[in-house]
Formats: sequence, structure tokens, C-alpha cells
Amino acid sequence: MMTHKELHDYLLSFPNVWLDFPFGEETSVYKIGHAKTGGGKMFALIAENSKPLRISLKCDPLLAEKLRLDYETVLPGYHLNKKYWNTIICTGQVPDDELRGFITHSYNLVTF
Repeated sequence: MMTHKELHDYLLSFPNVWLDFPFGEETSVYKIGHAKTGGGKMFALIAENSKPLRISLKCDPLLAEKLRLDYETVLPGYHLNKKYWNTIICTGQVPDDELRGFITHSYNLVTF
């Protein structure tokens, strides 16, 4: 099961990704774009003090529905457009390699 630090490092390993806190210190928002302009597009959010850790990721709507059926720890996006976002409760039910794939998918949806 990935730790908060491992998730953070993986998210920041993608090109042009930066960390922002537009909703306050309790929600880390990972954006793609230029930090200097204050813009960028969100592709991942981490609820900082959640136990277990929760990460929200953008997702293709059809895949989002399938993942929610396959995993009880994949839920409609918390405080996000539930059609396009999933929140994953990091309990270990979703294997780390699949979680990395979900993150890559989210990043690609925002960049392409």
C-alpha cells in the first residue's frame, strides 16, 4: 500500500506538475500547467489528514463506473463532478500498480 509520501512523489514525477492548496491546507491539489500563472488543471487531490488516505483522480466516465463496481474502495469523487472523478480509499484493496495506472490515466486525460 502506497504511503502519502510515495503518492506525493509519484504525482510530482510527471512533467509540468505542481502542488497547490486552493481549497486550504487540508487538500493537496496536483495540477498540470504553469505554477507562475496560478492556472493549471487539476488531475489529483489528496485529503491530507484522512485515515485511511484518500486520493481523488479524474477518470473516463465509463471506466469510473466500472472501477466503482470492481472495488468497494473506489467511490464517486468527493466534492467533485461524480461523472468524471473517483475517490480511492487507500486500504490496499486497489493494488499499487493499478493505483499508479489510475494516476497516469488521470494525468493523460488532463494533458491530451
